[in-house]
Parts: sequence; C-alpha cells; structure tokens
Amino acid sequence: MMDPMLPLLLLASTAFALDLKLLSGRPDMVTAGTALVEATGADGAIEATLNGADVSPSFRSGRARIEGLRLGKNLLVAKAGGRKATLQLVNHPAAGPVFSGPHQTPFVCKTEAVGLGPAQDGNCTVKTQVAYFYRSTEQAAPTPPRPGALPAGFKPWNPSGPRPSDLAETTTTEGKRVPHIVRREMGVINRAIYQITLLHEPGTALPDPWSEPSVWNGRLVYSFGGGCRAGYHQGLTGGWDAGTVGKGFAHAASSLNVFGNNCNDVISAETMMMVKEHFIKTFGPPRYTIGSGGSGGSMQQHLIAQNYPGLLDGITPSASYPDILSIVGPVTDCALLARGMQSVTPPLTDEQKTAVSGYATWKTCESWNKSFSPALITPGNCEGSVPKGTRCTLQDNQVNLLGKDPKTGFALRPLDNVGVQYGLAAFNAGKITFEQFLELNRKVGGFDADGNLIESRTTASPMSLRNAFKYGRINTGSGSLGSIPIIDFRTYVDKLGDIHDRVRTFSTRARLVRAHGSADNHVVLTNARGADRVDLMDQWLAAIRRDQAPGTTMEKIARNKPQGLSDACWDASGEKITEPASIDSTGRCNTLYPPHSDPRMAAGGPLTGDVLKCALKPVDPRDYKQKLSADQLSAVKSVFPHGVCDYTKPGVEFHRLAAEWRVYR
Repeated sequence: MMDPMLPLLLLASTAFALDLKLLSGRPDMVTAGTALVEATGADGAIEATLNGADVSPSFRSGRARIEGLRLGKNLLVAKAGGRKATLQLVNHPAAGPVFSGPHQTPFVCKTEAVGLGPAQDGNCTVKTQVAYFYRSTEQAAPTPPRPGALPAGFKPWNPSGPRPSDLAETTTTEGKRVPHIVRREMGVINRAIYQITLLHEPGTALPDPWSEPSVWNGRLVYSFGGGCRAGYHQGLTGGWDAGTVGKGFAHAASSLNVFGNNCNDVISAETMMMVKEHFIKTFGPPRYTIGSGGSGGSMQQHLIAQNYPGLLDGITPSASYPDILSIVGPVTDCALLARGMQSVTPPLTDEQKTAVSGYATWKTCESWNKSFSPALITPGNCEGSVPKGTRCTLQDNQVNLLGKDPKTGFALRPLDNVGVQYGLAAFNAGKITFEQFLELNRKVGGFDADGNLIESRTTASPMSLRNAFKYGRINTGSGSLGSIPIIDFRTYVDKLGDIHDRVRTFSTRARLVRAHGSADNHVVLTNARGADRVDLMDQWLAAIRRDQAPGTTMEKIARNKPQGLSDACWDASGEKITEPASIDSTGRCNTLYPPHSDPRMAAGGPLTGDVLKCALKPVDPRDYKQKLSADQLSAVKSVFPHGVCDYTKPGVEFHRLAAEWRVYR
C-alpha cells in the first residue's frame, strides 16, 4: 500500500526544489562567455561550480553573472540546503554566428565611420565606447538627418566638466522629473554596430540585474531600420529615439537590424537576440521588449515575432509589409509589365496601366522600378564598399536559408510567374481589350539567374519554395505572431505613387485570420494624429500582464486593449474615425483612404499575397467576364501552354511555420 504521506512529501520536495534559470536568453544560445542566471528555491548560501571551478561568489540575492564560459558546452552546478540543480550552457562567440549559418564573406567593416576606430579583425571587433549627451534648453538649429547624428537639441556631455547651464529636464513614465542626460553605449556584437541608450546621470548608480532601476522604467524599445539590400558590409545604425528615451525607456538598435544594410531576417533576429542578451547581462531583464520601425523594419518585426518567440513582446510596425519574399513577385512584376507594355497595341493609357498594376497609380510601379525592381534580384546591386564580383541578390544574401544550386553555386530563388494572367481583373472589368490582355501576357516574360529580362517566364526552385515557407521566410500569420499584440501604423500615400501602399496591412491581417480565426491582436491606425505607438503598446502589455483571469492568449490580448485603442483613421482635420479595418469596408476610412492591390492580386491572386508559385489549371472560359471565341481561347492556351493560376488552391509548397527558433548550419 502506498504511504499516505508520499504525495505530501513529493509536493513539498517540488515546492522547495532548487532550480537554475537563465535570465539572459536561451541556454543553448549563450554568447560572449557570460550568462545571467537565477537560482530559486535556495535555502541559505549557494555553492556553485562552472565546469568544476568554484563560482559561488558570483551569486548575490539569488542571481549571478557567470563569466568565463568556454566555447561549446558548459555545466553549471548549484547546491543549497542539501538540494542540487544543474544547467547546461552552450556558449558561442561574441562575433557569432549562433543560428544564422556561416558568416557572409566578404564582409566590410564600418566602425571608423561612427567613431569607433579601425576594426581589430575581420569580425569588426572594436573596444566598446560609452558617451554622454544632454538635451539643451536652447533652441536647436535644424540639421539634415544622417546616420549616427544626434537627435535635434542634444549636445555632448563631459562627465568630468561642470554641469551645463542649459541642461533640460524630462519626466519619465513613472512621473520622475530628472535631468535629460543620455548614456550611449556603442560597440560591435555579431559583427554589427550596436547602440544602447538610456537616461543616466554620471555619478549615480547604473541599473543592474540586482536592483530596481531608479530612472530606467524597466522597458526596452528595439528599433528596426528600413530598406532592403544585400549585405556583405557592416552598415551604419541610426540615432536613438529621443522622445522615447526621454520618458525612461531604454533603446537598442544595431546596423544589422537595418534591412537597408542586410536584408536577411534571420541575421536580424540573431543580432537582436545577442544585443538584447548583452543588455540583460548589463542592466537586468526588461519587463518587456517593444519592437519599432517601418517598411523593412516592419518586415523584421513580423518575422522575428513569428519565428523567434520571446524576443519581442509587442510590435508597432509602420509603413508595413508582411515580409520581404512574398512581395518580391509583385515588385519585380513592375519591370516585366513595363517591358511587356511596350509591345501592346494600341498602347496602354496611364489609366489602363494602373488597372493592370492593381496599384492606385502606375506611378507606384515606376517607383518600384527606380528603387527595387529588378534590383532586388540583380547581382550587381551591391553597396559601394563591397568588393566587385560579389553576388548581391536578395536570394544570395539568404543562401543559408534558401539553399544553393549545386550546378552554379548560386542561391536558389523562390521567384515564379508561370501561369500568372497579368491584367485579368482589368480585362474582366472592360478596362483593356482582349488583344491588349493577350499581347501583354505574351511579351511579359521573366528573369534569368542574374535578373536580366528574358522572353520565358520565371520558374522557382522547388527547394527554395519549400524552405521559404517551412522555416518562416514567409509571414503566414503563424508561429508566435498570433500571441503578441500588434499596432500597425500607416500613413496613406497610395495616390502619390509611394511604394508603401495600404493593402499590405490588410494582407497581414488576412494571414492572421487564416492562421488563428481572428486578428484580435492586430490594431490598425491610419494617418494617426497624436497617437504614441510606444506608449500605447506599453499600456497594452501592462494590462495583459496584470490579467490573471482564465482565457487563451488571444482572448487576453483582445480584452486588455487600452481604452480607445481600436481600428481607426484620422481625416485631414484631425477627427478620429473609429471603425473596423477591412479591405471590403464601405465605411469612411476606406472612402478617405481607399486600399488597392498589386499586379498579382490584379491577376486574380488572393489578398493574403503569399502565393509565390501558383498551382496551375487548364484555361477555363468561365474565368473571363467577356465571352471569348474559340479562336481567342485557343490564343490564350498558346500563351499559357501549361495552364493558368488556380488561386482556389494554396500556393505550391505552402506550409505554416514548421519550427520556431530554426538553426541554420
């Protein structure tokens, strides 16, 4: 018979078990030879060893910054009150890589450009530097923005000198009135130039992992920069957000979290992880981490939140896109359409070109052609310092993620337009003639491996498609993206020919709904006036944390939105219009700011916009609103001998995310 006291004894032993927890990150992804750990359940002094060497003095108040980890596996053993706990830590170099795969070569350092001096080695290693700045009460003269420039109104602070007479004060989110002095730390982590800024007056105690912060409000904002360009260089990072830091938030960023420097979301995720780890080991764990940034910065936030849970607790994308790979098709289509339209007779008017493109104006395609189409897939699109001969295509920049063609050595490419009926919606609406529709699709062509225009359509590599979907290069709304709050900020610029068109926000929402049945964690604010993204997200996250009632993660996110936070737009007078954001809405917001589409959607593709390669079907006369003769149907079949896109089916190789925290070797 079982001892009746056994369950109680087991419960007691569990309740008082000694436990070791890594606070600075994941135990299998420690970097730079140090780790911040916490021991719970200790009764009395903690005795600890690292790989057999005594590290007991490192523990204070249950926490320890363990140093001296060797590369690879390390064993931390702690004992207290007759109990024992172990923790295996796998250490990686401060220069990386950790999970992004082999480093890019060549790689150009830029440390001298930001005042960090010449790099000490090929990993751009430099000595970390700390500098102080203060906001002046004097009126600042406007200066043109440039990488590394100080925010307007700030001056260097000499900690050894007298207190400046023009020192301004600031009020934090905790209501503390303090001198507006900013500490900036700059160095190199994962070959990226990083920057960490927070309020701190020299001579006072810095935040650390053992004490409650006095001025820092305990929250971290991590910024992501825009653009999209192949890497092979360190790049530069921008300045800090003076308003956010002035409220007491800490701010972090790095040059490899700027897509204009390196358009690779896994390198971005890895760099963010390592910079955040360094932050935690120095200042202590933040209450939560908020993502911020627009355009290419929005892509990084979406993909990091989906693929690497725990790095970001809430995101605030602006000028947003779901990801990079799913927009490459419609972006590069603009170059194909421009070429194909040259042969169409009668020539297309601007109105007809707009209808074929799906955008609010043909000028949007012209903007893409000037900036990213076909530059994204062209080998010579390198930053000026990168050695000649480097293949600076988007796919070669992501070769670790997409795979390599064993015959050519080039990266595999998930670009495809086989079966795409360009201008289908325009033809069905009677905006272009059958002859224009047919000739456009006959002449549109595709791209060769070097991004040159060719007569045949582009065919994607099956393996690259499989890898892109299975391991998270496409934002499918899955992974952990449905378990964090998202505030999408959008300035309406569709009619200006700007590439940041509003439909991308609706594509992200459609993917979330498909994955989770709802998008209750997604708030859309268009032309927002007076709405501070970080403050709103801070309030939302705080309310979620306080909520101890039963419910799913999505339910808790939905019911804890700050008062007044819901889908809305603002008109030209500043009036806030609150109504659900939907591409099909006939409300005031869509009347003021009508969403459009893109070349793939105008060819019959779905709002989700994530069909990289379509499934094919035979030409079907029912797809055409204008009745086609037998000769016309035969002509369409001659242009599409293998069939046309069947958008009732998922795209080829479509998968929801198969594995979070994917490691590439």
